[in-house]
Amino acid sequence: MKILIRISAFITFLALFIAPLQAFAQDNSIGKVSASSACLMDADSGKLLYSKNADKRLPMASTTKVMTAIVALESGIPLDTVVKVPREAVGVEGSSVYLAEGERITLEALLYSLLLSSANDASVAIAVAVAGSLEAFLYMMNEKAELLGLCNTHFSNPHGLDAEDHYTTARELAKIMAYSSNNEEFMKICRTYKTVIPKQDDGTRVLINHNRLLKSDERVIAGKTGFTKKSGRCLVTLAECDGLRLISVTLNAPNDWSDHTSLYDFGFSNYKRVRLESISLTLPVVSGNKKSIIVSSIEEPSLLIQSELADSIEVKIYAPRFLFAKINKGDEIGKAVYVCNGRIMASCSLYACEDVMQEHYRFSLFEWLNNILRGFIKWKR
Repeated sequence: MKILIRISAFITFLALFIAPLQAFAQDNSIGKVSASSACLMDADSGKLLYSKNADKRLPMASTTKVMTAIVALESGIPLDTVVKVPREAVGVEGSSVYLAEGERITLEALLYSLLLSSANDASVAIAVAVAGSLEAFLYMMNEKAELLGLCNTHFSNPHGLDAEDHYTTARELAKIMAYSSNNEEFMKICRTYKTVIPKQDDGTRVLINHNRLLKSDERVIAGKTGFTKKSGRCLVTLAECDGLRLISVTLNAPNDWSDHTSLYDFGFSNYKRVRLESISLTLPVVSGNKKSIIVSSIEEPSLLIQSELADSIEVKIYAPRFLFAKINKGDEIGKAVYVCNGRIMASCSLYACEDVMQEHYRFSLFEWLNNILRGFIKWKR
């Protein structure tokens, strides 16, 4: 078993070391992108399919509210909690739903105001309701950024108004959206184009989503807009087509709607997500209470790949030709490596599907030779 362990460890090292070195295919032939900074990211793998100054720190305006929303949604406070609007939330500069001091409104209604109407007053009301103070909520926002591994993002407020120490990058804003897209309530709100919420004194507020791509591009299912004079037009959106989820980010983009449409046209035309075949094979066992064992992959990996390469994927098995007992169910036996044009694209582990106990008796010379010969027979796929 020591030999097996060494082989398995080497294969694991090989897969982890080589895979990151495989440069992901990228084609920048999208045409002119108006944004100062932009990226197109696969939401599930985090791979960039297009980038333009994607790691440059820039102001993000109201796209900030993606983080504001996800921090609030993960706080554990029920959405039907009634919030009393604090004084500091009233009259905040910029877009607003005109909250009144002391007005009572649910956290859910505030989140709809935040993500549809981009209400700055709602962002402050949410922050105070969730954390007790604006400062405590900003700590939560920056803590979440750190937990997500974001090193070029910092929040100085929950709404995105200009501040010297308030910035992100196109890549990291895409990561925030990718993370947030796994929250069902966040997606439910972001998908909503129009809704009505209560207003003080029995009135109502009509909220219209500022993300007009929800209406003009059927692929787009979520997003957040932003604008200040300093930041320019900022936009992050999520689109889905044929099982592929892509995120577009543009910062300081005069033609942001057109930029996002062009990025999605490029991404969905040139890439696809391929479900890779699961692997199962039988290996001979020496000195065990069973003569063979089934090993298989547990997961069914998927792979983002250029469309024209989807039919060129091959699978290679790296595993011993035979095994020595004892073997425990769940032991890692080897690797399945998926290769395209000589490049490693993905890999998954192969595990023992059953226990094999070691038998303690002396083999005859014939039995030993028979077991060894059986072990050297190659299996065919």
